[in-house]
Amino acid sequence: MKKILLCFAALTAATMFYSCQQDNDGKCHIEGIVNGEQYEGKRIFIVPFNGKKTAEYVDSMEITNGKFHFTKDSMQMYKIVLDYHYRLGLQPLLVVGEPGVVKVTIDSISHAIGTPQNDSLEQWKIQTETHNEQLVMMRRNIENLEKRGDSLQAKAIKQRADSFHLVYKNYTRQLAKNMEGSVLGDFLKSLYPLTYKRQLPDGRIVTMNADTNEEIPE
Repeated sequence: MKKILLCFAALTAATMFYSCQQDNDGKCHIEGIVNGEQYEGKRIFIVPFNGKKTAEYVDSMEITNGKFHFTKDSMQMYKIVLDYHYRLGLQPLLVVGEPGVVKVTIDSISHAIGTPQNDSLEQWKIQTETHNEQLVMMRRNIENLEKRGDSLQAKAIKQRADSFHLVYKNYTRQLAKNMEGSVLGDFLKSLYPLTYKRQLPDGRIVTMNADTNEEIPE
């Protein structure tokens, strides 16, 4: 967690430094670095998160002096990944193709900041990393308790884990609502919908609560 916060603080400082240099041409300028000399000369790719992923829509370039750059003029979500032969240990990174300069770091924990949506995405990512780490610890604890036959304590921790996860889901939903109509808002909204449809054995289609898995009366 400390590593995540330190990296974020450094990147925030970089954003302040570069904010006055952002281009006003309506394009997204992604300025990236890759930590590790072993990646010099390797290819890095920027891939549409949704839609076609053919050569026509995927860009790539060689990493030179530990750096890379892409320019995109399409307002959508992208994923930045290294050549699959060399990406082990590097975290793929989501970025929003938003006008301005986006400063990217590809590492074991990757980051992107510099425009409003990417800054919000980075903050959500930090919350997600923290949430996932703690949830994994809870689930391991539950598993160990169940192996020892302590089902009562395991049940109590599972209830806490479910509540903890619900808080995170509601945080994501609120952020999506705050950014409604944006690329990031649409992405976050798709992660934790409040309801879903289910077909019952009698053929009826009903609406279910996504958190409780209970039917919502029409």
